Amino acid sequence: MANSLMSTYSPLPVTFEKGDGAYLWDSNNKQYLDAISGIAVCSLGHARRELAEALCDQANKLVHTSNLYQIDLQEKLADKLCELSAMDEVFFSNSGTEANEAAIKLARLYANKKGITNPAIVVVEGSFHGRTLAALSATANEKIQQGFAPLVQGFIRVPYNDLDAIHKLIDEHPNIVAVMVEPVQGEGGVNIPAANYLSAISELCKQQDWLFMLDEIQTGMCRTGKWFAFQHEPVKPDVMTLAKALGNGVPIGACLASGKAAGVFTAGTHGSTFGGNPLSCRAALAVIDVMQNNKLDEQATRLGEYFLQAFTEQLADIPGVREIRGKGLMLGIELEQECPELVGQALQQGVLINVTAGKVVRLLPPLILTTEQADQIIKTVVTLIKQLLK
Repeated sequence: MANSLMSTYSPLPVTFEKGDGAYLWDSNNKQYLDAISGIAVCSLGHARRELAEALCDQANKLVHTSNLYQIDLQEKLADKLCELSAMDEVFFSNSGTEANEAAIKLARLYANKKGITNPAIVVVEGSFHGRTLAALSATANEKIQQGFAPLVQGFIRVPYNDLDAIHKLIDEHPNIVAVMVEPVQGEGGVNIPAANYLSAISELCKQQDWLFMLDEIQTGMCRTGKWFAFQHEPVKPDVMTLAKALGNGVPIGACLASGKAAGVFTAGTHGSTFGGNPLSCRAALAVIDVMQNNKLDEQATRLGEYFLQAFTEQLADIPGVREIRGKGLMLGIELEQECPELVGQALQQGVLINVTAGKVVRLLPPLILTTEQADQIIKTVVTLIKQLLK
């Protein structure tokens, strides 16, 4: 039968039909251990009972009304996110890309209100902010930008984890209004900056009256061992974006603002038909409840340390392994050679992994993972890497 889907993906030859916790089963009833969580989305695992019950209950009441009317669940979710993050206000979207679009628009509106023409946002190499045109332009990936010129102007790119490069821009670009960065780069290769990186950017933004904007699409919601990755340092962003694990698979994104960024959006300046509808907000509230009740931020810290210790002991002295790094359950093993074939090999072994930036084995397992399941992932990954590098 002909496939009517646009060929925007090259999916692996497997179709999953059901899941339970950290496991998935394909159409042939083969079991797989999920070490990628739908790219950091299903942090509670699959078929989580509390989420399923909340969705069924809400679907039987009300799915959608639109933002022409007040939505009680949306207000409750906004309050909860602001309580957890100490931010001031929230705009809800359907995805991380849309949340980043909102952040970019907010920065431009902020500039407009300051009388700045042709505003510029500082972004960094290795970043990934999405695939809509403005988010794509902010992203540092020429491969996915190819064919979409002219890109949106107004972005100045500097190396990641390089504070001097940002400082050098001050005199050259008086039109800068914001710095947008991922606390830990996901698609870029699980790149972790120096301990003072975010604090230093935050301080510079205060001095220059720029917006300090954090893309926490992948790092947020307990993934790095804190509710939000910026909480590893004594800082708070002016703008923060969330998505992925916020709905555990139910599409929802959020753009949070605080301080001088709060109040920039007013009625009519931005919007979304589906953003923050009752169903998605009920899902996110259920996700937060499970994360809080089970202290999954602490679980991510413990398991992350367990993974790092095991990989360091078993791989650090293997020729061809460049670096092992991680923060919470956001883990990367960088090799000295391209290794995309490891994804298919792991699939055959019943473990789902990912390779990003060509040479980095990326692991984003569910936060509810057991130690025994972690051991299975470690054994599979170590064996495959050793076979590749022998």
